Amino acid sequence: MSAHSTETGLGGRADAISVWENEGGAPAPDMPDDQFGRRVEVDRSWTVYHVFTGVPARIDGAAMTDLSRSAATDTMLSLNVRSIERAKERNTATDNSRNRS
Repeated sequence: MSAHSTETGLGGRADAISVWENEGGAPAPDMPDDQFGRRVEVDRSWTVYHVFTGVPARIDGAAMTDLSRSAATDTMLSLNVRSIERAKERNTATDNSRNRS
């Protein structure tokens, strides 16, 4: 492999890591099924989307598209926190039902 191709490969990896971080990074263990990321669109607006399907998130029937970067970030974080809280509640309920058995 030449020095040039190595440099190009590293640049590509840096771009991939940037995209990966922008989309929420690596999932933590026991994460809920609903994980959301944010992405910038061609028109420079931002979209919050479900990371497994790529479908824009919806809140009260409204698609989370055409957002500013800060609104997309706030929405993404809020949705992910809500999702984690629901997962904890499910896990607690499951643990309680197992303890009763």
